[in-house]
Amino acid sequence: MKKRLASARLNLLTHSLVITDQAEYGLVATSQGLRLAVWMPADAKAIRKFRGETSEFEGGTLLIGELSHANAVSLRSRLEWLCPALLGLKTSAGLGDRIGVATPGHVRSVRDMNGSIAPIFAQQSIREMQRTGRSPQQVLDDATWGIFEEGWQTGTGADADHLKTNQDIDACFEAGFSFFTFDPGEYVDATAQQAHKKTLEEKLNGIPEYLQPCATGLVGTSLEVEGHHIHLSKEAVVRAAVKYGRAIDHVVDMYEHLKYVAGYLPFEVEVSMDETVSPTTPAEHVYIASELKRMGVRWVSFAPRFVGQFEKGVEYIGDLLAFRADIAVHAAIARRFGPYKLSLHSGSDKFSLYPLFVEATRGLAHLKTAGTSYLEALRTIAAIAPVFFKEIYAFAREHFEADRLSYHLSAELRRAPMPADIKDAGILFEQFDARQVLHVTFGSVLTEKNDDGSPRFYDRLMEILRQNREAYFDNLERHFRRHLEPFRYIE
Repeated sequence: MKKRLASARLNLLTHSLVITDQAEYGLVATSQGLRLAVWMPADAKAIRKFRGETSEFEGGTLLIGELSHANAVSLRSRLEWLCPALLGLKTSAGLGDRIGVATPGHVRSVRDMNGSIAPIFAQQSIREMQRTGRSPQQVLDDATWGIFEEGWQTGTGADADHLKTNQDIDACFEAGFSFFTFDPGEYVDATAQQAHKKTLEEKLNGIPEYLQPCATGLVGTSLEVEGHHIHLSKEAVVRAAVKYGRAIDHVVDMYEHLKYVAGYLPFEVEVSMDETVSPTTPAEHVYIASELKRMGVRWVSFAPRFVGQFEKGVEYIGDLLAFRADIAVHAAIARRFGPYKLSLHSGSDKFSLYPLFVEATRGLAHLKTAGTSYLEALRTIAAIAPVFFKEIYAFAREHFEADRLSYHLSAELRRAPMPADIKDAGILFEQFDARQVLHVTFGSVLTEKNDDGSPRFYDRLMEILRQNREAYFDNLERHFRRHLEPFRYIE
């Protein structure tokens, strides 16, 4: 088979080359950056779907085009494996990318797992998109180009993460996402577990009639779930209804809206209840799962609020024995009422938990990461341009107190090293407080402007990563192998 794009005249990225239906597709390195190369026979009309400069080449037509949205759409229409697909109950991992250039490193780490992990390469929350100034379409297209570059043809999902409104659904569905994470956290009443009975009765008035405790069929019931006894007293169901009833109502509304928007097109749903103050009890998990099923909601994964603290970019904070006991009963409930996967949110860098999580879920598991790839980008920059990195770190310290407000963090700015005291910038990535300072200030760093309106950090940050792509990808591959290895060995 002739490989025309492999010509010495073109600097082809070899893994990207695809030959199908007498056409060739690939990425080539040019002085202006990466470009899409398409070769087709001279009489092929399909090349008109792509945008770029054309020329005669090797007896046909060669097109060189930018990595644009239009070209991403055309490429997905020709190469089905680039389109987001459903992952079902496979052991899976979401690898979020806040800056849009990490996917090749993510692909390499997943490829190292030899098919044991189903990946989601396009994943970003609405909050992260707002903070970085990216659109759902940009997130999906950036992942498409990274997947194409590495020649990953085994399939991928696309997670529209932490959606809060129907408008969020519309934007992400139109972009082409296949996996929708509903986050009704704003409707969870965190006071329900400690409220007096009179207060609970008053709060019940705000719960839709169809979700009132008497409608659930759960009051006074008991379940034996793989050796775990769960009793749903009237008080337990009332407290669960007050805490989660309005959240379930919101999930039902979002689900019905997504069904309407999607029409005949398939999709997957994750329900996230993790961003709450108090852990999800076994009785509450049963209530949530039972009520969602009763309302006709179908979901592939669920993120409860586990015991302990799941903070951004650092190890699990809590008692591992308590987590083992907690995950065991939640996994049993998920098998009983589904089966569906349990999802570990803020899951990056929680290395002590992964074996326990995999063991309890028996592979019905989804790992969700995002900010740790941004930290690996900064690690790469720190090694190559330490002075520039220190500027970023100093700026991050200035904005940390404001940016931390939307997160639960234990970091203290006073404990993070001062910029002037740093001799080896690499130590910041091993220091708890500094990691969180860098982690949560991503939006401020990426969008900060100079007085003339030009980006203060973004352009140079991206240029360093583009000029040192392999160093960044190597860091990502090394880092994510540590995350994914524990998920490989499922008995």
